Amino acid sequence: MYDVVIIGAGISGCAAARELSRFDLKICVVEKAEDVCCGTSKANSAIVHAGFDAKPGTLKAKLNVEGSKMMKWLSQELDFSYINNGALVVCPEGGDRQGLEDLLERGKANGVEELRIIERDELRQMEPNIADGAEAALYAPTSGIVCPFGMTIGFAENAAMNGAEFRMNTKVENIRRTENGYLVETSRGDLETRAVVNAAGVYADAIHNMISDKPLHITARKGEYYLLDKSAGKHVEHTVFALPTAMGKGVLVTPTVHGNLLVGPNAEDIQDKEGVNTTRAGLNEIAERSADTVKNVPLREVITSFAGLRAHADEDDFIIRELEKAPGFIDVAGIESPGLSAGPAIGCMVAELVCEILKPEEKYDFNPERIGILNPEEMTEEERNGLIRIDPAYGNIICRCESISEGEILDAIHRPLGARSLDAVKRRTRAGMGRCQAGFCSPKVMEILARELSDMSMYDVTKAGGESRLIVGDNKGDFKAGLQGGI
Repeated sequence: MYDVVIIGAGISGCAAARELSRFDLKICVVEKAEDVCCGTSKANSAIVHAGFDAKPGTLKAKLNVEGSKMMKWLSQELDFSYINNGALVVCPEGGDRQGLEDLLERGKANGVEELRIIERDELRQMEPNIADGAEAALYAPTSGIVCPFGMTIGFAENAAMNGAEFRMNTKVENIRRTENGYLVETSRGDLETRAVVNAAGVYADAIHNMISDKPLHITARKGEYYLLDKSAGKHVEHTVFALPTAMGKGVLVTPTVHGNLLVGPNAEDIQDKEGVNTTRAGLNEIAERSADTVKNVPLREVITSFAGLRAHADEDDFIIRELEKAPGFIDVAGIESPGLSAGPAIGCMVAELVCEILKPEEKYDFNPERIGILNPEEMTEEERNGLIRIDPAYGNIICRCESISEGEILDAIHRPLGARSLDAVKRRTRAGMGRCQAGFCSPKVMEILARELSDMSMYDVTKAGGESRLIVGDNKGDFKAGLQGGI
């Protein structure tokens, strides 16, 4: 019997697990994918929004501003990458200047600090590559950028360190009411629990509808992106937005915390909740619309493109509440943008709701700190040499594009909730995220995974869990012989 079963290991589920792990509760997080951060939390703009866009009085507005204010100290406490680079919302010459003024007033109503409108000359001083037709911009100094993988994994690892259990590759198939709470039927057995937190992203409606007679509907809203090489990373210093529309904040151009340049997304409502394919039409749209705010975006430096899905609820707001006729069942649904920014505050709100129901005692030994993977590139030469003397694996470079060592990959595999696939290693270390997109380092990473994990051979290593094996065929013996022979 668990006290809480959390469905979904994205930013909302992991933040809730971390906040709940402060209390004397038996917590289980179930995730249908092979790792945390495999859905919406994996593929997004990685922006910490200041909070000027959401309608005043909504949960989006409230939790965005609260989460944004928490981000700096949380990044230090949980050791993930965050940069307070500020944002600009650009109004073109002859554009909707009133819309810019409305955003300013909305931001003030939401409690966003330091907002102001800047004019053409100051805008060009701040961003030399701003589009020639830009007339003014709303400047939001409190906006930032973050590593969404590092942030989600940081919450998850800290929750695990404090006693939360995680079950990956575990799909929820049905939920039934019981005398003491709920029976969660999964692909890997049944779980009894006193409370359920539904943080299932684009599938939150399916989970909700298992238990409620009031149907919930979530639309998968696809957004496509270009990721550019680090050689383009300084094209802009701030996150540059166009004026938002009913479909979202539009195509943005932003640096990333790792020094790349990100361009996107568009917005398209789709039926397929696994539809993360990119399209030529979508990418062309991004290229064309990015020029409205930033000139000469060096799209020849693109190293990859990708798409993510936002969970849009018909209510057009976050849904975080206990169901009326299902005590102990809490929806955390419709968590689209600014869900990443609001993530820390969402976790706190969910924990408050659960604690009101279960009334647990606080732990005396909760540890709020988590130390991330060492990065020798961030050390001085003397510190790096000292580390390599202690552990030579940190001197063996596996990913040349990102200068990722064997020591970092070993850490990623053996830490709490350790990596078990190429993508899981990539999310934790960036091995495979560089210019060659894992073209050279994949075989080496596969060898390390197979060597370090007793239940895995090279034949079993996957790109992203499931059936995504990289080596196919029936004759494992011939393959192993080939490896030994140097083939």
